[in-house]
Amino acid sequence: MTDTPREREEEGGWARLRRRKVVQWSLAYTAGAWALLQVIGFLADAFHWPDATKQVAAIVLAIGVPIALTLAWYHGDRGHARPSRAEFFILATLLLLGAGVLWLYGQRDTQVPAAPDPAAAPAAAQGSSAASVDERPSIAVLPFENRSRLDDDVFFVDGIHDDILTQLSKVSALKVISRTSVEQFRDTKLSTKAIAGQLGVKSILEGGVQRAGDRVRINVQLIDAATDAHLWAETYDRDLTAADIFAIQSEIAAAIAGALKATLTAGEKVRVEAPYTQKLEAWEAYQLGRQRLAKRTSESLAEAEQYFRKAIDIDPTLAIAYVGVADSLLQRVGFTGYPPAETLTRADEAIGQALELEPNLAEAVAGAASIAMMNADYETAEAGFRRASDLSPSSVTAYRGCARLYGLMGRSDDSLRCATRAAELDPLSVTENLNLGRALERVGRFDDALARYYKAIEIDPSVPNSYLLVGSVHAHAIGRLDQAVPWFERAARIDPGNPAYSLALAGSNVDLGNLVEARRWLEDATRHGAEYDDVATVAALMHIYAGELSRAAQISRKVLESDPRNPNALITLRIVGLRSGSHADVLGFYAKGFPELAISDPPVVDGSNYRSAVDFAGLLLETGADVRATQLLAGSERVLGSLQRMGWEGYGILDVQILALRGEKDGALRALRQASSAGWRGFGWRYYRDFEPTLASIRGEPEFRAIFADIERDVARQRAALAARPKDSPLDPTAAR
Repeated sequence: MTDTPREREEEGGWARLRRRKVVQWSLAYTAGAWALLQVIGFLADAFHWPDATKQVAAIVLAIGVPIALTLAWYHGDRGHARPSRAEFFILATLLLLGAGVLWLYGQRDTQVPAAPDPAAAPAAAQGSSAASVDERPSIAVLPFENRSRLDDDVFFVDGIHDDILTQLSKVSALKVISRTSVEQFRDTKLSTKAIAGQLGVKSILEGGVQRAGDRVRINVQLIDAATDAHLWAETYDRDLTAADIFAIQSEIAAAIAGALKATLTAGEKVRVEAPYTQKLEAWEAYQLGRQRLAKRTSESLAEAEQYFRKAIDIDPTLAIAYVGVADSLLQRVGFTGYPPAETLTRADEAIGQALELEPNLAEAVAGAASIAMMNADYETAEAGFRRASDLSPSSVTAYRGCARLYGLMGRSDDSLRCATRAAELDPLSVTENLNLGRALERVGRFDDALARYYKAIEIDPSVPNSYLLVGSVHAHAIGRLDQAVPWFERAARIDPGNPAYSLALAGSNVDLGNLVEARRWLEDATRHGAEYDDVATVAALMHIYAGELSRAAQISRKVLESDPRNPNALITLRIVGLRSGSHADVLGFYAKGFPELAISDPPVVDGSNYRSAVDFAGLLLETGADVRATQLLAGSERVLGSLQRMGWEGYGILDVQILALRGEKDGALRALRQASSAGWRGFGWRYYRDFEPTLASIRGEPEFRAIFADIERDVARQRAALAARPKDSPLDPTAAR
């Protein structure tokens, strides 16, 4: 029935709209749309739909508001009377309110400061500090006090502290400093403001844990570092069960986020509240594994794997423990020279089990990316590190991984940005300072790299890898083998069971001409790691020096059975093959190890294979395959454009090899003279002088002999300086030049 003008005037616009249920329709539509957006938001976070999904849904539903109001008006007005001016005003207000509410919801997550993309992190500042543009609320969670006073409870307290850090790192709206850095302030007497200044944060969380029988008490307080004011505090008394421990941790993470006005997305809320396990014994075994893993010695890494496997025996569904197994295996490859092929297979199996149990576990996603990187599947690795960063934005693992990945790909600037971000999140970590130093080396900033390595030694003098990297800069970036050897010796004394340090000493002494000392260190490396590929390849090189080519080839073939991409083993076989004329056999090994160089059309040359591309090109030229050889040399030359000559990851005299293979003798000799003047001294300068096949076309040139004569005279002076150095002489960080 249609209202008359008189009825409309008497009833009033608002009452009439309510009677016709227009107001109710608008409220119902807005509430329903809001609920639908909540569901869409949850699904988008859980299944990693594109970031624009929630915004698009909000826009579509906001557009639906006027449609809903129009349908409501005509549904309640069978005579289709036009609304009065007052009713138009009310309808417009309802429309704007409903659309505005939905629009604001769609923009909600975009207003939270997002975690930076791994490849878009800020570049490191000049010097040893790193500049940050991260504007998110920042927090450091100091080590909790063990208030039970029992030494056996230390790992328990540290485990709760570590878990709270892990939970907070999943919140994209927060910047959370990693445990390694906050560990430096255990039992500190520094003020809150001083600690915050060193860590670059605005708030500090302090706490304590008391374990007594079957009860646990956890008290925490959040402090504003600038004013020393308490922002929030709470005490939790619970039963000593896994469920209660995880509940406390989730409540603390949510409360901190609320106090710092950091909004959790629906997906983050689910991840923060998810418990690792319902079995306390499994959680405790996992924490003991984490404790051993942090020491990074050959012995502690083996112990860590045992504890992680014990946790799995107790609870086979504990996904994070499988990640621990993989981490202990992968770190043994990096820190102790463990055989890579077999170890990668075992680590991959463990990561696969973790992902099957928990597909959104950031640590497992990052682990899978690391394995993909080691298998040269860089596209998969990059996608994995990005996803891990999305799942846990304040975890340094993804940034550390992408720094290494981009280094392998020859993307040195991207590598530096990722390494800088990792160091910002973990500024007092030995590992992140060393990684940042490596990234600085890739862009030729060797003084800044040394500053990072010295800082790592200052943080923890017991980490041997710091000394190895300092020595590496002396040897490879500066050309001072005599200054490198004492640093390598210090690393070997700290961890005598690690063959990597013995190999560094063996190689340095070969280049110095101390062959007796070199053999002694090679025997030491063999004693501690005869099964490691790096030990075998150095042994094969020593056989080449001695003219024992068949023995060198035998060793290299065995290495290639487990590691088909081992470039040093392929170099040995290439020398033997060229001298014996058995080219086809060696070509087969290259095709198996580097199909992207041997089979792909055109060949794919990148930061991981550019050296082998030149070696393979030299072999192809011997067999008449000039076209592919030319493509390989051009591809390698392109990669060199983004790299430095000097440094452990520098290209050395690879440009000389390329020019020599092309027959450009004058250019090759000029490049060799430039390398010598820059301080290039190996590893393996004697090998290049006497054996490297790609240099055959210039080996007889007078300038070639003159350059290497200059190198030999300089090395003789270094050998004498090293011999004159007192054995107990302290290491000198100022002797970098």
